[in-house]
Amino acid sequence: MQNLDSDYKETLPQLLIQVDEASAADLGVSVQDIGITLQSVLGQRRVTTYLDRGEEYDVMLEGEKADYRSPSAIDNIYVRSRKSDELIPLSNLVSITEQATSARLNRYNRMRSVTIEANLAEGYSLGEALSYLEGVVQEKLPEDVSIDYKGESQLYKESGSSIVFVFGLALVITFLVLAAQFESFIHPLVIMLAVPMAIVGALLALYVTGMSINIYSQIGIVMLIGLAAKNGILIVEFANQLRDSGMEFKEAVLKAAQQRLRPIVMTAFTTLMSAMPLILGSGPGAESRMVIGTVIFAGVAVSAFLTLFVIPALYIALAKNTSSPMAITRKLESLQEDYPDHHS
Repeated sequence: MQNLDSDYKETLPQLLIQVDEASAADLGVSVQDIGITLQSVLGQRRVTTYLDRGEEYDVMLEGEKADYRSPSAIDNIYVRSRKSDELIPLSNLVSITEQATSARLNRYNRMRSVTIEANLAEGYSLGEALSYLEGVVQEKLPEDVSIDYKGESQLYKESGSSIVFVFGLALVITFLVLAAQFESFIHPLVIMLAVPMAIVGALLALYVTGMSINIYSQIGIVMLIGLAAKNGILIVEFANQLRDSGMEFKEAVLKAAQQRLRPIVMTAFTTLMSAMPLILGSGPGAESRMVIGTVIFAGVAVSAFLTLFVIPALYIALAKNTSSPMAITRKLESLQEDYPDHHS
């Protein structure tokens, strides 16, 4: 991290008074008596109230401020011993240290807090910086100290905890929509298996370019679900159409892969070119756009290439025992041709 700063500025001097409890006990002076004396002389203390013509007023006890303007003035303060009833100089019972503190004690979520701000050093991600800070907190600070996040760090933490749910929900919705369209659970499963290939390509690109998994890369990965499934839909749908026309199963798959090569390459090339401005653009927000563009470019490129080989193989392996979508319709039409008199 670079350029660290915090909202805790020690610009206000203060005096810390430490009571020697052992000496105070030997002389018959309680800590409570010392506190009341200091409050009365150096501050103010309400001791009673009185009524005057129906109004109640507070009686405040305080010392002359002109007599206590320096730390050495504590030598003029005495407390009475409960043992000997003698006056004992307060300087014999306490020690004074001077230090600086903040003029304002900030709070966050109703807790006294110190907010730390910093810039990331070159070559490090936000996740690495936060992990380092959390390790410092566990190693250096007391157990009762808690940490929380603000700004971009808070977004990173919230997105990190919700990305798994969002990604899973997107997968389920896409799968159910495809299942309704194909009237099958096997064919959508074959199509959705193209998504892991796209994600592998996206993660590999992030690793090679030194980018991190952040809110922008997560958005790009969710977008890849639809972009990667598109190529699988082209092959599976065309294979089903060929099977409906009466073509043998394996021949239909191979021909679908051949015939859909041109549309897949064209759509993939269009998507890749549309992602180039995100990668090559400059100006404000360029780093965020570059992450999204890199994820889309690499994910679509890898999935488009592997889909031509993986999807036909998976279709043959998983859908060999399934019938074509129009198989039942063709059987009914065949029966109607064989038994025209029974047509109703």
